[in-house]
Amino acid sequence: MLLTLVVNADNTVPPGAPDLIFLNGDIYTQATPARAQAMAVRDGRIVAIGSNDALRRLKGSHTEVVDLGGHFVMPGFNDAHVHLAGGGLLLLEVDLIGVQSLAEMQQRIAAGAKTAPPGDWIIGRGWDHTLWPGEKLPTRQDMDPVTGDHPAIFVRVDGHIAVANTAALKAAGMWPKQPDPKGGEIDRAANGEPTGIVRETAKDMLLAKTPRPSLAMRRRGIELALANAARWGVTSIQDYSEWEDFLVYEELEKEGKLPIRISEWLTFKEPLSLEEQHRAQHPAEDPMLHTAMLKGFMDGSLGSRTATLNAPYSDDPGNTGLPQYDQATLNRMSVERSEAGFQLGFHAIGDRAAQMALDAFAEVERDAHQNHRERDFRFRIEHDQVIDPGQVAQFKTLGVIASVQPCHLLTDMNWAVERIGAERAKTSYPWKDFLDHGVPLAFGTDYPVEPINPFRGIYAAVTRENEAGTKSYYPEQKITIQQALAAYTTGSAYAQFAEKDKGTLAPGMLADFVVLDRDLTKVPPREILKANVLRTVVAGQTIYEAGHPAAQH
Repeated sequence: MLLTLVVNADNTVPPGAPDLIFLNGDIYTQATPARAQAMAVRDGRIVAIGSNDALRRLKGSHTEVVDLGGHFVMPGFNDAHVHLAGGGLLLLEVDLIGVQSLAEMQQRIAAGAKTAPPGDWIIGRGWDHTLWPGEKLPTRQDMDPVTGDHPAIFVRVDGHIAVANTAALKAAGMWPKQPDPKGGEIDRAANGEPTGIVRETAKDMLLAKTPRPSLAMRRRGIELALANAARWGVTSIQDYSEWEDFLVYEELEKEGKLPIRISEWLTFKEPLSLEEQHRAQHPAEDPMLHTAMLKGFMDGSLGSRTATLNAPYSDDPGNTGLPQYDQATLNRMSVERSEAGFQLGFHAIGDRAAQMALDAFAEVERDAHQNHRERDFRFRIEHDQVIDPGQVAQFKTLGVIASVQPCHLLTDMNWAVERIGAERAKTSYPWKDFLDHGVPLAFGTDYPVEPINPFRGIYAAVTRENEAGTKSYYPEQKITIQQALAAYTTGSAYAQFAEKDKGTLAPGMLADFVVLDRDLTKVPPREILKANVLRTVVAGQTIYEAGHPAAQH
């Protein structure tokens, strides 16, 4: 096996022995050579890759040698779409993920209410009524008996709607009457009173009345979420949390306690001056932490029927969703922010929302061409669930990255055809179509909407089947295991302009990798779900090792 070394411009090897040599691995490099046994690392980057024998010769007196035990090694997972701080707070709030009935939801809330100080808000997240018999949305009347005098709000798993109790509606001024805010709805009963369900910006209005998490609470949640990510082999995340959370990330980095790399998104709709101020606060070249693209929302979610569609919902004929912008305003803001040098990424689940994003990107390109400001925009659309076949070519023409979360299909396949009908469903979640048309794919999880576990997404991408293997969703759109691994590594690195640093295991690249108990490229698809992380490494340093709590941050 050949030895590949980092070389200087004059073809000499940089001086100094490696800090670490990792031996006896089955290394899937996604580069050349395709497989290797060993890697040498210095100053957080790979300096050589090749055979065990070749790399042993590089060992110096202070080089640490790590035996990988013959296990499968691959580039670390780069989750292209998370809400890390939200996942952390979820671990500290009422956890409603996976509740199988309204009664179970009420039981969990009642348990949380027992420990809450008098008058404090009760906050929770994660319920999904599509898992319940009858699939009926909860109401304030369902919440009132188990929350007592506490104002309470519980956000659905997708983050786009919530159910509030009567005390919370009163605290937010939504009781008994409040006009719907732009881009949102307050569901009402026949008598005009709120049912407790608040959608999109109405949900945001109510959440704005809840107490802000303390710095200590934010930090505790973030530390738990970071440890969870490391445990699943995630070495980089592209995150959309609040600015206060970014300040916690900065604090952790200064203390040497930030275990994984974070590329933090800023909010598209905020004033440009504030976005520029936040961007200037932290060095853009910091490989561990920096601000990145601006994220905007075109619509809501399919599960809550707030995703914006060209044609009405098949199971709600009077509804086409809740668009968050008019096109002229979106175009103007997009041009302005792109001119300021920001990457743009838009949440769009419905086909109408995707078209709004595509039209805005086209306007940015036209303006840039007219004013001789062409550059590598790397536009992104997040989610890309209901896509008209004709839109795929527009993705390619505009150079748009499809940033998708294949794990969503494991949940959505239970009701997606009901929402959009069989004809639109045929071209929904179109991962293979994107690749066939040369559209870059970047994979993520949307944690905590879904677990940060990457193996669920990989499994979904290569099978288009539920986790039990009993139901399939338009399998012609499944992709190969090699394509899925690339989307989770090289694809997500490209989506954040980091392909020269991440995504492959080759000389010069960051030494970020994961050691697994099985070769994902060779096991049957069902075995992917059973994969275990043995070691997670960032910049050559082990941040998680199975069975060794001391190695975990």
